[in-house]
Amino acid sequence: PGLGGVEMHIYQLSECLIQRGHKVIVLTHMRGNRQGVRYMRNGLKVYYLPFLPFHDNCTFPTFLSFFPLIRKVLIREDVDIVHGHQATSNLAHECILHARTMGYHTVYTDHSLFGFADAACIHVNKLLKFFLTNVEHCICVSHTNRENLVLRAALNPSDVSVIPNAVDTRRFQPDASQRSAEPWITVVVVSRLTYRKGVDLLVGAVPVICRRHPHVRWLIGGSGPKQLLLDEMIERENLHDRVELLGAVPHEDVRKVLVRGHIFLNTSLTEAFCIAIVEAAACGLMVVSTNVGGVPEVLPPHMTRLAAPRVDAVVEALEDALLCLPPAEAAERFHAEVKEMYSWQDVAHRTEAVYREEVLRQPRLSLRQRLLGFLHVGPVSGKLFMLLVALDTLLYWLLEWLQPASEVQMAWDAPPW
Repeated sequence: PGLGGVEMHIYQLSECLIQRGHKVIVLTHMRGNRQGVRYMRNGLKVYYLPFLPFHDNCTFPTFLSFFPLIRKVLIREDVDIVHGHQATSNLAHECILHARTMGYHTVYTDHSLFGFADAACIHVNKLLKFFLTNVEHCICVSHTNRENLVLRAALNPSDVSVIPNAVDTRRFQPDASQRSAEPWITVVVVSRLTYRKGVDLLVGAVPVICRRHPHVRWLIGGSGPKQLLLDEMIERENLHDRVELLGAVPHEDVRKVLVRGHIFLNTSLTEAFCIAIVEAAACGLMVVSTNVGGVPEVLPPHMTRLAAPRVDAVVEALEDALLCLPPAEAAERFHAEVKEMYSWQDVAHRTEAVYREEVLRQPRLSLRQRLLGFLHVGPVSGKLFMLLVALDTLLYWLLEWLQPASEVQMAWDAPPW
């Protein structure tokens, strides 16, 4: 429903899988007045199911109430594999649970890093451990992400593959003519303005750089609850002529913002991969980023400067980038290197290999085998989850009795265009 990194991953992967001859449908919840079935490019069908978002764009966890509608969609579309994304997506996990009950193959892709100490992460990790018991294979977007998921969900490492994100280099092309004239240097930030994206680090670094380097300007795109901190910093330091706030930037306009800059700054406190720095490098920008999560795996050293998530370290990395700024002609070389490293076609090819070699070859589990598999989740919670899956199975049998699968009308498949 939204348009963030996970949504773009799903869209681009779906497009490439369709080009490879597969049929792909996307299930998500309604957003405003957008509900029902919509068709996108190449015949990609999106079901906006009538489930209201509860918190942070996630549906309310009900475990069983979504089953009747999800069952009909899966039968109508004659699916073979159900592929869920994101640890905090309740709809994805419930789809995987019901799909496994119906006997479909299941895959899960993780896009985020979570800790082990605070109450929220402990809760998410316990639920993830339960839901991933229903999954035959997992995909992570970086090796750091893989290690984190294996520990959080107590998975067998051989059941987890690494397939990185990518960027559409046809859209993210460099254009040095859009940069400001010498001696001005523009630092670009495009991010959600939230705590997790390190806005506090950004607020601390901007005044220091502006005082030490009078030829540096800032271009900041994004919106969020931390925007007030930026407004206060600009007012307090009197930086109205040095810092330009663009507000929320639609994804189709991100490239127009990036090509105006020389350096891209990412101050995230946690990242499993960070597509934003790949998009910036594809547009020819030098990247400065906090050294967190899977970020060190993404770009080679000559394209990026890494810093600890502290204000003084971010300032030091920015100053290093200002001293070693490559010439405008290097933008095309950066673009060519990113094009060689990252491709959605390659991501689709590797995902298809996971489907064929790791998922479709898995034997079907009997109900007894499946139920006993939940005992490893925990001495008490495992038994509760086993009971929940048993109830899910009883509901499935009831739905099959009320309306057998043979009576469900099959959906019409739109031809690719």
